[in-house]
Amino acid sequence: MAINFMDLLGSVVQGGMTSPSSASRAQNAASSLGALTSLLGGGSGGAQAGASGLSGMLGSLMSGGASALNRAGSAVGGRDNLAAAGIGALVGALSGKSGSASMGGIGGGLMGLLGMMAYKALTNSSKGPAGAGVAAGAAQAPQMTEQQLAGDAEVILTAMIDAAKADGQIDREELDRLTGKIKATGAGQEGLNYLIAQLQAPMSTEKIVAATRGRPELAAQVYSASLMAIEVDTDAERAYLDQLARAMGLSPAVVRNIEQIVGMGA
Repeated sequence: MAINFMDLLGSVVQGGMTSPSSASRAQNAASSLGALTSLLGGGSGGAQAGASGLSGMLGSLMSGGASALNRAGSAVGGRDNLAAAGIGALVGALSGKSGSASMGGIGGGLMGLLGMMAYKALTNSSKGPAGAGVAAGAAQAPQMTEQQLAGDAEVILTAMIDAAKADGQIDREELDRLTGKIKATGAGQEGLNYLIAQLQAPMSTEKIVAATRGRPELAAQVYSASLMAIEVDTDAERAYLDQLARAMGLSPAVVRNIEQIVGMGA
């Protein structure tokens, strides 16, 4: 049986394989996107803390149906821009299959939020090429298949795992703790085996960079997801993020925009 990466991504979020600040960063992003604030739980940044708060906010994004799509359209300047953000394709692919409590809904919610964050960061950049690249890709986004969306989910999951390994502190005890919590979400053994193998494997930076080549919107999503996975409170984590951004071709302006969206900017 093939791994369902959207479900596995949701299990990773539900199981707590994110930073303690991930919920507040997601809430800051929702606030920055304006029209999504009430849909994702309301309040100011940090109003909902912890993995359960984050998973609840993300699940609500995908369970909102047409309401979610309309609010998402407002957040990125109109429904025509949903293709560039990727949220339209996600809602269409998950519609009728993912409730707010399902792992696929949580994974899809994360992908949708990351897509809108990327769109805003790229289009607000002072340099045109990256934003133009997103606009040029808008025509192809509606034709994305579930297989292509699953491929993007795998890249995002790989990025989050790599970020968690950036300071080299995943020992056996931590590995058992993480996989135990993820197993409790209902993740299957095949998915768990994949996670364990990835957590123990060398860094996958080259694989991530190859997947984002020619796709600035996915590169921005990868960077945004990495900020959800770690605190960025060590020199090793900061160095990893800087190196990843350079390798993916993200400009300093785009990186700064993303960090400001999640509340990390000065």
